[in-house]
Amino acid sequence: MSDKAKHNFLNSLFAVTWIVNGLYCKVLNLVPRHQQIVADILGANYARSFTLLIGLGEILLGAWVISGRNSRLTAILQIIIIVLMNALEFFLAPNLLLWGKFNSVFALLLIITIYYNEFYLNKKPAF
Repeated sequence: MSDKAKHNFLNSLFAVTWIVNGLYCKVLNLVPRHQQIVADILGANYARSFTLLIGLGEILLGAWVISGRNSRLTAILQIIIIVLMNALEFFLAPNLLLWGKFNSVFALLLIITIYYNEFYLNKKPAF
């Protein structure tokens, strides 16, 4: 498989991940644990509203990944979001995480994969 094919496959996987997490887990609230995490971090009064906004943002990010526009910026934004999201959850709501504090290991693997995908597999001319 060529680097370009690997890059396209991983981009599709990242996009689906963002869209599924945004739509099913947050917008449709099919995984209530996500809203509980938001409630623990931001408070129960606005947990549903913030969860909905986060979900819509994730869906938009997935669409941006699919578009391929400004792919380096998209990769950097994904990494920043994953770091921030996981740091907040690690310190403020570890009891609600699927694998507890061990979630950070999976987040790190995802960050490495996003970085590798964009900065090694996606060859761009150096200008």
